[in-house]
Amino acid sequence: MSGPEDGPTIRVVVADDQELVRTGLAMILAAQPDISVVGEAADGLQAVALARRSTPDVVLMDVRMPGLDGVAATREVIAARPATRVLVLTTFDLDDYVIGALRAGASGFLLKDTPRAALVAAVRAVAAGEVLLSREVTARLVGAARPEHSAEAVRALGRLTPREREVLALIADGRSNAEVARGLHLAETTVKTHVARLLDKLNARDRVQLVVLAHRWGVVDDPG
Repeated sequence: MSGPEDGPTIRVVVADDQELVRTGLAMILAAQPDISVVGEAADGLQAVALARRSTPDVVLMDVRMPGLDGVAATREVIAARPATRVLVLTTFDLDDYVIGALRAGASGFLLKDTPRAALVAAVRAVAAGEVLLSREVTARLVGAARPEHSAEAVRALGRLTPREREVLALIADGRSNAEVARGLHLAETTVKTHVARLLDKLNARDRVQLVVLAHRWGVVDDPG
């Protein structure tokens, strides 16, 4: 991903049913040299239509909207545009809509009172392939998943190297690439390579799916 000095590179759609909120978010993002706001949506149906038409890199998606809520809209956006990342907005960090949106394929969530700099950084991070999950939300996301030792799990984990399993366990604990690198005394570029291999070997779309699979298969409880 090009840096801010290289001109607009991150295409963003902002979806929120509150006009003042939507306009404010769009203005903050559009003021960045590396971000271009390519559309604004007042509900989920508009968000999906814009995602199909304008091919954004990121959709900033409110979860509570009329017509089609953010969860259903996220699912449709991901189905229509698998390369598009969805970053959900919520007023409450434990909103059940957020969990639904993450399960639908969202790459993370932000509170609506997130500071301006953090909002911009989050859009850049998600566009670059990162996932924004607090450990509390990660715990809720996978809380209902009981560890299983099915033939599928055994085969999938058998394809991983010991180091890849260590990386997977730390990702499932909510660690960023930088934190994984520090914890395992690796270069961050090496961690990124391991993550890419994990996504490929486990046929996972993103880190959210890696988190769910790791907890479902008991990797967090028994990383070795």
